Amino acid sequence: MIHSLADVQSLNIGEGTHVWQFCVILKDAKIGKNCNINCQVLIENQVIIGDNVTIKPGVQIWDGITLEDDVFIGPNVTFTNDLFPKSKNKDFKLEKTLIKKGASIGANATILAGITIGENALIGAGSVVTKNVPQNEIWVGNPAKFLKKKHDD
Repeated sequence: MIHSLADVQSLNIGEGTHVWQFCVILKDAKIGKNCNINCQVLIENQVIIGDNVTIKPGVQIWDGITLEDDVFIGPNVTFTNDLFPKSKNKDFKLEKTLIKKGASIGANATILAGITIGENALIGAGSVVTKNVPQNEIWVGNPAKFLKKKHDD
């Protein structure tokens, strides 16, 4: 289901995925099956999104970001893809970010460019992630730090 008020240019959207109003999805983005892309989400071209992913409102998924299967992205999560942003930067270097299977990122967290968040990791709301997060760990704060191991659900 693609809402009539969404601007979806990509043909690479899996069956059962819902795209809500005021979303923009550029033509080369790849989105898997059974995803829920909430309102007011921007997804650029060089983006890969797996199956069963939820992206809450107010999120921008920039070039170079991959979200594997079963990932949850909370409202207003901020991603970056450039460690030294500058307008009209001729030396721009795209930094790739990987959010691995089953990871969850809480509302208003910021994920710096070039980070990998491990499988089933949890990032607390409002955290600023400045380095890689291992699988099955909970990280919180600014800068985000290890809180504890995540127990099986």
